[in-house]
Amino acid sequence: MNRLRSKQVRYERRRSRIKTQILPVSEGRFRLCISRSNKSLFAQIIDDTKGHTVVSASSLAKDFPAAKSRVNMDAAKALGKIVAEKAKTKGVTKVFFDRNGLLYHGKIQAFADSARENGLEF
Repeated sequence: MNRLRSKQVRYERRRSRIKTQILPVSEGRFRLCISRSNKSLFAQIIDDTKGHTVVSASSLAKDFPAAKSRVNMDAAKALGKIVAEKAKTKGVTKVFFDRNGLLYHGKIQAFADSARENGLEF
């Protein structure tokens, strides 16, 4: 039980540290926020000045490429590509990457690398 509490505390500390670094300097740039569950991945590009979501994509969407799993590394790469392509159509190229307290490792890193390869700058 103690390990679970410390894990939650570490997650909350990472999340608040990321938010305090991104939000003060996000004037004029959008925020690419990723979140994940055990069964799917979600990504949004958010305009914090207006409080609107500009682009959103999920591994649960009908147009998502079929795969064995919707939350493995291949799914993360595909989601990064989809988000970058949708952002290009909306005219968004520069974003801040908000990993939402998640470690920059594995699926999150694969998503970020795929988004960078397909035209997003962060």
